[in-house]
Amino acid sequence: MDERILKWLFDIKICIDEIDSFFKEEEKDFFKYRNNLMLKRAVERNLEIIGEAVNRIITRDNSFTEKISNAKAIIGLRNQVIHAYDNISDENIWSILINHLPKLKFEVDRLIQEN
Repeated sequence: MDERILKWLFDIKICIDEIDSFFKEEEKDFFKYRNNLMLKRAVERNLEIIGEAVNRIITRDNSFTEKISNAKAIIGLRNQVIHAYDNISDENIWSILINHLPKLKFEVDRLIQEN
């Protein structure tokens, strides 16, 4: 695997681990998330980094669109957070954290281990 792609995969892993660490002390609660501006911004920043890393990976090797589920949607979320920040839905971000991030973590871990 290209060393740059491996580095970007590790960047994704680090961001997912960081998001997970925000919820280590207590269970994930949407209402607490929604009312904590600093937590929301920290999560959004990590999602931006994840989206940029996925973009760089598939730009370098398009075969990763098949190895990373929803790669285009991840990039689209990054663009929305950056460029349409005033249309970010707390419910949408929460759904991504609960429903999609665990799968991405599994896929990235698998890709790193395959190297």
